[in-house]
Amino acid sequence: MLLRIRQVRREMTSRTKVMGVVTDVSRNLLSERVRQSARTESIRSMKYFPRVLHYLRPYRRAAWLAVFLVFLGAGFSLLTPWPLQILIDNVFDRKPFPRALGFFLNPIADHRLLLLVLVTSASLLITLLQNAITVLSEYVMTKIDQSMVLDFRSDLMLHAQRLSLAFHDQRRTGKIIFAINQLGGDIARLLTIVPRLAESVLTLVGMFWIVLIMDAQIAVVALGVVPFLYYSVSRYMNRVQPQLREVQGLEAESLSIVHEIISMLRVVVAFGREKHEYLRFRAQGEVTVDKRVKLTVRQTMFSLGINTITAAGTAIVLGFGGWHVVQGDLTAGRLLVVIAYIAAVYKPLETISTTIGSMQEIFVALDTSFGLLDTPVEIKDTAHAKPIARCEGWVRFENVNFAYEDRRQTLADVSVEAKPGQVIGIVGPTGAGKTTLVNLLPRFYEPQSGRILLDGHDIRDLTLASLRDQFSIVLQEPLLFSGTIAENIRYGRLDATDDEIIEAAEAANAHDFVMRLPHKYETALGERGAMLSGGERQRISVARAFLRNSPILILDEPTSSIDTKTEAVILDALERLMLGRTTFMIAHRLSTVRNADLLVVLQEGRVVEQGTHEQLSSRRGVYQQLYEMQTNGKRNGTARQDPTPLYRG
Repeated sequence: MLLRIRQVRREMTSRTKVMGVVTDVSRNLLSERVRQSARTESIRSMKYFPRVLHYLRPYRRAAWLAVFLVFLGAGFSLLTPWPLQILIDNVFDRKPFPRALGFFLNPIADHRLLLLVLVTSASLLITLLQNAITVLSEYVMTKIDQSMVLDFRSDLMLHAQRLSLAFHDQRRTGKIIFAINQLGGDIARLLTIVPRLAESVLTLVGMFWIVLIMDAQIAVVALGVVPFLYYSVSRYMNRVQPQLREVQGLEAESLSIVHEIISMLRVVVAFGREKHEYLRFRAQGEVTVDKRVKLTVRQTMFSLGINTITAAGTAIVLGFGGWHVVQGDLTAGRLLVVIAYIAAVYKPLETISTTIGSMQEIFVALDTSFGLLDTPVEIKDTAHAKPIARCEGWVRFENVNFAYEDRRQTLADVSVEAKPGQVIGIVGPTGAGKTTLVNLLPRFYEPQSGRILLDGHDIRDLTLASLRDQFSIVLQEPLLFSGTIAENIRYGRLDATDDEIIEAAEAANAHDFVMRLPHKYETALGERGAMLSGGERQRISVARAFLRNSPILILDEPTSSIDTKTEAVILDALERLMLGRTTFMIAHRLSTVRNADLLVVLQEGRVVEQGTHEQLSSRRGVYQQLYEMQTNGKRNGTARQDPTPLYRG
């Protein structure tokens, strides 16, 4: 038994060692994959330079001025240490002046006080000129920076609006806002870094050349830090870039949570979930903070490593140069100049190293922003699309099929025809596809097969702008902006006059309540129109539709969430709005559309019945079942009183 136990122990020990080796190999392979992925991403990120330059093109004159200032700044950097050598070697030790300065300074060589004043004044003048160049360069670069950021964010904003609703249905709004507003600013950071990088390279080359001429051995010793800097930068790039991507994703998620909570604040407060949402935001924030702190520590350690390497290089150069002074191969003044130049050489080396490191964060941000900008626009004008003038309002669905991504078919083989001026009532149980059907008309979504005709034209052959001009839409939830009442009504037609706005409000039965407000049409509505009641907001939406005056009207249950008295007022306004227009009206309460010219009954995405109220009532089908359920419910007192039918025929 003891022998068996020992044997088992030996086998377990052997297996543990093997598993340890396998784990180490797996970890090394994973680490190598991460490094290869980081290198691949770094190479791929370089493709953004031409695209960034595209945004620089409108400001190329300012960019050339910035380049000139870079060269000028590098030149003054090269002059900075020379007054120190002249002060020590020529003023204090009375050695001959350099040939270039001898012509000017030899006549006053005996006036040491005057020389002292001239040298110190020259040093001050060089510093002042260098500072002036820095200020001018910062002004030019900031102007370019902010202009480019505005252009890039504008393109992102415009492109995000052009993307289909299917795209936005699958993305969190906060992440799109993060990509546009926060990461969009990094496009200019790349170009502001490049001039600093160029200035550092020019300064590095110039100063190293001067040191090489003054003392070649010291110059060679000074180069000893370069391999260590290269190794540090390479290691940083391979390890930090994946963490940057993770941190930016977490920060975008935090913004998404904030946006979601604020936009759903009424629900949060109604259910008393303030503490829950606070804890949710706090938990996400703590993860983000933890990752950001770890990343910042790595970045700081990288900067400290670079500083330590250059400090070690400076110490070695100082010791080596001091030995040359002791041996008489170098004057003390020249050693100070050499040390000043070496310090100046190491400064651009530090700048280059840290800049290359910080560029990784910019590349990760640009990858997200350009990723949004490169998202293909699914619904757009075709190559042969043509505009359409005001249409007559003849609409025809032919065997239309549509399904949302990762969902079963929402519409299947739908065929419906609406003649100009007709009212089409679309009814059916919840989830039958009613709203989806009308959303296909202005091409908010694109059907997978089949086609939709407008006045005999396939809507895909019409320009989007002219197609959407044909529709006025009144939704179940009135969506208003935070501006004034006048601005919200004018949104239907931006060139409308004040008289036309008032006329539209009167037609929508909104003028009277607007005039009772303290600021009347200049009343600010607050977020999503929060300063008005639901019925008042809906009347503003109807006024907006009146002002648009489009030939086709889409009504998506516009009275389902308001009281009976307000509903009657809105129905009266909608009746006037429907006159002379082809109207598609979605309704749960069948009584509001029983006088429609055509009723379309949807069930599970299919048109199961079509006809008038009288025709469908006699068939004992789905429509009749729904109608009897609502009628019996009202008779039993389980539903509110029927409103007047919206369309009287």
